Amino acid sequence: MRGTRATENISIMSFNGKFELQSHENFEPFMKALGLSDELIEKGKDLKSISEIVQNGKKFKVTVTTGSKVLTNEFTIGEEAELETPTGEKVKAVVQMEGDNKLVTNLSKIKSVTEIKGDIITNAMTLGDISYTRISKRI
Repeated sequence: MRGTRATENISIMSFNGKFELQSHENFEPFMKALGLSDELIEKGKDLKSISEIVQNGKKFKVTVTTGSKVLTNEFTIGEEAELETPTGEKVKAVVQMEGDNKLVTNLSKIKSVTEIKGDIITNAMTLGDISYTRISKRI
């Protein structure tokens, strides 16, 4: 008889899929607070954005393509990982799961909460008293 490996079975909603940005709120003030130039903010505010999430249990790979910029982060729930912020800074952070449909982390000064409900994924990033919300739909 071959040895079998026990795998941890966690009951979480599947984040797998591709999501297209439908709307976003407070993009300009949030990016300005992050220190992005007016030129970059102007270029970025109307670009098409696609997020692809590959989830395998507690392991995630998130790729966000906005125009020609591609940002990829890989992490395992509850374990420290090096993650890239929207400004390109790399920081060590731990992503936690809240309930079965929310990913929460702190990226330096930014708190990020990503929540999935059906085919809609909402990402809220907060810096001080400024919140930036992205709403994307599964495609």
